[in-house]
Amino acid sequence: MIIIRKLKSILFFLLGTIALGFGIAGIILPVLPGGPFLLIASFCYAKSSKRIEAWFQSTTFYKKYVLALKENRGMTIKEKIRINIIADAFILFSVFYIDILLVKIVLIILGLIKHYYFIKKIKTITPEQAQELKNQA
Repeated sequence: MIIIRKLKSILFFLLGTIALGFGIAGIILPVLPGGPFLLIASFCYAKSSKRIEAWFQSTTFYKKYVLALKENRGMTIKEKIRINIIADAFILFSVFYIDILLVKIVLIILGLIKHYYFIKKIKTITPEQAQELKNQA
């Protein structure tokens, strides 16, 4: 039982570290959204150990990018548009590249669900509000 718990902890730590790497790359590269990867890293580190979770929550990445999303404070319209355009480009590329009709339909449905989620579920805030939230963190 202890061995399984230890392996689970190690696996979540590794997945969190990979997600953190992609999240940092997403902050630097405009074609990769970093927020979702940082949220995954936060989840994985929380499942890994309390010490690692506390470390991650003390980082600038967590305070600047994860906290606002986690506390449902919202995103600016610019962030929403950037993430949606990038995701739509990958979805459209996949729709045109894949020859399986069912997969094309599923991709289009997922794209529509993504747009619904970004429009209806994630609150839109002004750039001034976003800057104020980042300064609070």
